[in-house]
Amino acid sequence: DMYLYPDLDTLNVFPWRPQQGKVARLICDVYRPNREPFEGDPRYILKKVVKQAAELGYQFDVGPECEFFLYHTDDNGQPTTITHERAGYFDLGPMDLGENARRDMVLTLEDMGFEIEASHHEMAPAQHEIDFRYDEALTTADNIMTFKLAVKTIAKRHGLHASFMPKPKTGINGSGMHIN
Repeated sequence: DMYLYPDLDTLNVFPWRPQQGKVARLICDVYRPNREPFEGDPRYILKKVVKQAAELGYQFDVGPECEFFLYHTDDNGQPTTITHERAGYFDLGPMDLGENARRDMVLTLEDMGFEIEASHHEMAPAQHEIDFRYDEALTTADNIMTFKLAVKTIAKRHGLHASFMPKPKTGINGSGMHIN
């Protein structure tokens, strides 16, 4: 058995939930029953690396470029890799059919405290990128997980599926997670 200890600094209320009965989330650290950190917990591993870097005089700040695809869902609401879009790099509406969904994603992320620096269509059809301001490594890692949840949730509200797979289709550009 393992135990989860919530990191209260990660408390975030989901803005897409109703005003009554709000829903929030906390990110947790994983511990063993003897109260020792679980060495397989990605947050624990990152904390160790950040501490080692600090001992050498380094500060570990990270700025991600989050890329994803917006695909249609089938009649049962299941994800597909179908898109009717043919937009390319930095295209705008009406070519960029995901523009409204991406705009709602940006507004939602801003409601959650993200400082969005860029939002645009990427190279491949249905491929998008939203970049948010850099922060220290653990905060950024937590924010990436929150980002993915928010993007998938807002995509679903638009009848779409957000895929963060690096290469969901052959023959087109894939998505990276460029880190600055």
